Amino acid sequence: MKTIPAGFRIFIILSILLFAAVPACLFTGARSFSGTLLVAALAGLASAFMCHPVLKRYAFTAWVVVSAAAAMIFPKAFGTWFGYDLGGLITPLIQIITFGMGTTLSIKDFKRVLLMPWPVFIGFCLQFSVMPLIGTGLAALFRFEPELAAGMILSGSVPGGVASNLMTYLAGGNVALSVTMTSCSTLLSPVMTPFLMKVLAGRLVPIHFTAMMLSILNMIIVPIIAGLLANRILYGKGKLVKKAGFLAGISLLSLLLAVTAAALDKQSWGPFAPLQSGAVVGFFLIGLITLAKCIINIILGKSESWMDRALPLISMFGICLIIAVITTRSRDQLAAVGLAMLSAVILHNTIGYILGYWTARAFRLSERDSRTVSFEVGLQNGGMASGLAMGVLSSASCALAPAIFGPWQNISGSVLATWWHRKPVGQKNGGNDEQA
Repeated sequence: MKTIPAGFRIFIILSILLFAAVPACLFTGARSFSGTLLVAALAGLASAFMCHPVLKRYAFTAWVVVSAAAAMIFPKAFGTWFGYDLGGLITPLIQIITFGMGTTLSIKDFKRVLLMPWPVFIGFCLQFSVMPLIGTGLAALFRFEPELAAGMILSGSVPGGVASNLMTYLAGGNVALSVTMTSCSTLLSPVMTPFLMKVLAGRLVPIHFTAMMLSILNMIIVPIIAGLLANRILYGKGKLVKKAGFLAGISLLSLLLAVTAAALDKQSWGPFAPLQSGAVVGFFLIGLITLAKCIINIILGKSESWMDRALPLISMFGICLIIAVITTRSRDQLAAVGLAMLSAVILHNTIGYILGYWTARAFRLSERDSRTVSFEVGLQNGGMASGLAMGVLSSASCALAPAIFGPWQNISGSVLATWWHRKPVGQKNGGNDEQA
């Protein structure tokens, strides 16, 4: 029997005590304090999950719930800080998260298309057909208002999310194929997402193809390219990337380019003006992590695992803050249609898994590849959808569906991955399928 971690026990007890204090506050008339206790109790529960070897895979979703609850109870806390509208942080946060995704990729991830073109092609077709059409159908079925309906369609029109790579690994799928499919669908999203939104949601809300395309390039593609460059610096085998002087020079140059890019006015950028913030964030992050590698790995002689530990935490914080900002701005609408929207999102996600898997099987893909396609179709890039809703469509209502889709897909994906993990690929069909 495995020992329960001490940290888990402490946080669980603390969380139970805080939950128990909430009704006590309500009965005694201290209603204003009950909200604080509820958020603290949820935070204690999320902290407990982080300490547990099994439940930690649900920690991210637990923190999302904490963020949403805090935004519902304390909406002013996520509105403006010192006169600055926190909505302006959504695009930079997504750029940082996407940059992190780029640091995990390399050119070989794209070369795999030549090695496995048929599975990639099937996954791509399903990704940009099944999910947009399901979103359109569900929006009509639930009779959502135009902006809410457009958000449902947007959730289905974005590429697959990076969570699919982890879920594929846990489920015994083809991780290399998953990474390649996610990368390819993301790179093609500047064309596919605006096209699908124009065709399917153009009658609901104004869709400007070029503006959305440029926004995706700025928010997703430019940071990914910067992340690919950072990958060469972080994990390259050459002698130069192991010399402090070279790394310091690259860091200084990148930071100077970031400052210069930020200082230039829009006219100086010409036709590339919409890509300015992406370039600024990209150069800055390259300079920052290069400096960090120079200090941590070269000067202090530490291992390179610090990046693998830092990125998930940064991504989790960024997504939680994005959801809190969106929840604050759609608080009243969420209270009115939250249950219907959650039901629609669950159906959207579930149908994506089912059609992704069984269509892949119908095209005679292996069990491993079919599981991979299922996750690639069912799991969406909720952060990108939220950024487009707030930044291009300028609508918190449009961002509501992506804000719910993101946390839910982590729960459902973990459950499905665990279920498949208990059914090793080699045992399917009497062991005739390919081995994991």
